[in-house]
Amino acid sequence: MESTDSSVSFDEADTRDAEMHSAIDEWIDDLVAAVDEVRASKEFQEWLDVQSRFHDYSYRNTLLIKQQCPEATKVAGYRTWQEEFDRYVKEGESAIWIWAPIITTRCPECENSPSYHEQTGCDYDETPPEEWAEGVVGFKPAPVFDISQTEGEPLPELETDAAGDAGDLVGRLFDITDEVGVSVRVVPDDVWPHGNADGICRWPEGQDEQPVVEVRDRPDRAAVAGTLVHEYAHALLHSGELDASERAKREIEAEAVAYIVGRHCGLDMSGSTFYLAAWDAESADAIRNRLQRISQTAADLIGFLED
Repeated sequence: MESTDSSVSFDEADTRDAEMHSAIDEWIDDLVAAVDEVRASKEFQEWLDVQSRFHDYSYRNTLLIKQQCPEATKVAGYRTWQEEFDRYVKEGESAIWIWAPIITTRCPECENSPSYHEQTGCDYDETPPEEWAEGVVGFKPAPVFDISQTEGEPLPELETDAAGDAGDLVGRLFDITDEVGVSVRVVPDDVWPHGNADGICRWPEGQDEQPVVEVRDRPDRAAVAGTLVHEYAHALLHSGELDASERAKREIEAEAVAYIVGRHCGLDMSGSTFYLAAWDAESADAIRNRLQRISQTAADLIGFLED
């Protein structure tokens, strides 16, 4: 695999853990410092492209993949490629490092493994450690390789529909309204009451009832699908009255979710734009929270569609 000039690597085992943390922190710090510049929007959209291909990965792992191999489309461990796909990592390829969960028995109270539980001073004693359930107690660096770094049997499941073909996506989006928790209706264009907006999400009677999504009908079914996803994101992420500043910030979140889901479903999302200047003065922690919200909401919607 050819690396780009801007790619990073984590070759040294002794410093890998710290460097992976640092790479994520530096990317977010740079984004915060440059939110009002064009390059910040470009970096953000590049991350969204990677997230659309790895929707079930955390934003931290997609950031790591973006920085090491932004062209990656499918990654797996060395043995997974061999045993499950009958493919083999080509000689001389460098691993892409991501965070893998450490799963073991853990205390129901402090959620630490038995050894760390003893060090924390947690006094939980309702059940003995041998009866504790398993769960995630931390993360460790794990090597994976992109399909471009392997050779062997083809993966026909990677074939996708042509970009821009909405197919049955609008119907499928209507099928998941119960999972999303919304009521939806498509309003004919000639009686659309909401001006230039293509869709709205509102909460009747404050927040006592489920949100209502309305979208303006038009011949371009891909555009209708994108609008539905955008408004579903608002329904899942946002509620209550907002000032103009926060509303602009949340529009970026909703459009980012629509971009990820649309790209994943094969739609042409090139019309999406991200003016990150709305995030100006946000702290690094606030940006992390927004990235987490975007990636998790997109993953939830894709999961609903695929189920």
